[in-house]
Amino acid sequence: MATMRAAVFRGPGQPLAIEEVPRPVPGEGETLVQVAACGFCHTDLHYLDHGVPTARPPPLILGHEISGTVSALGPAAAGWSIGDRVLVPSVLPCGHCPYCRSGRGNICPELRMPGNHMDGGFAEYVRVPARDLVRLPDGIDLAQSAIIADALTTPYHAVVDRARVRSGDRVVVVGCGGVGINAVQFAVAAGGTVIAIDLRAEKREAARRLGATAVLDPAESPDIGRAVRALTDGGADVAMEIVGTPGTVQMALSTLRRGGRLCVVGYSNAVASVPLHRLMFFEYEILGSLGCPPADYLRVLEMVRTGKVRLDPVITGRLPLDRIAEAAEALRNGVGLRTLIVP
Repeated sequence: MATMRAAVFRGPGQPLAIEEVPRPVPGEGETLVQVAACGFCHTDLHYLDHGVPTARPPPLILGHEISGTVSALGPAAAGWSIGDRVLVPSVLPCGHCPYCRSGRGNICPELRMPGNHMDGGFAEYVRVPARDLVRLPDGIDLAQSAIIADALTTPYHAVVDRARVRSGDRVVVVGCGGVGINAVQFAVAAGGTVIAIDLRAEKREAARRLGATAVLDPAESPDIGRAVRALTDGGADVAMEIVGTPGTVQMALSTLRRGGRLCVVGYSNAVASVPLHRLMFFEYEILGSLGCPPADYLRVLEMVRTGKVRLDPVITGRLPLDRIAEAAEALRNGVGLRTLIVP
């Protein structure tokens, strides 16, 4: 039996174990993808450190931001050839339920996620249904493209589809990590005037380089809402919350002008309190945003191909599989934006 190297998750509080495991064999309608790179995401840290359960119990191979090349084809894996450059979406919908048929496959009740419901990309190979693969255009770097599968498509859906950012909107982005920094990029591309908020100076500076017109440090601005209102003559049209804590949700809400929209992208199982009188009286909208519908991947790829959004400033590290613990530690400490694991 052929084998491969993988970083295996065996339970919360345990480091990922680099092991030799059986190489997957593609079944009916499946492909085997040789992994070029897999981004290390905060979701992976939720499983490792915070006790968030994976849909499939461990042992499990984590990793859901995957790019690579088609290495083998199972029976009836139509439309693909060995060597094709591909992206593996971070959310794989069923394709036939009412949500999928209406273009909202990202909230499909039967969706599967690599590194959660099935083995993911912290390995040399990953098995993926052929129908879910996305062809990678020429001119986009294969390894760098891995982060498109979540760190770009998720904020694209949040900014464009859910928060509906339009030209001239004043947009606040709370949290400028691997997803938030790209919310900055997409809001700028949509014509928004962006104020970026983060505790770390290097992330604020990255946001400024990618188009934010102002940056704020919450440690130096105890009343962020007042600071944003001063900068925007009344408040933001849209606030994007991309941290996932009750405090940052409340902070983002405090920045809105009347009629503003709060889009929550950060994950938390905690409860955030909302001032209902303000919600009602100021006609706020509060929206959730999860992943990205499959149809939007092509739009994001075209924006990358034409340079409207950039990958290179977002990738702040590349590590081989046997140094994956360093990627986890950097994320714990808030260092960098996105680290690629290159098996």
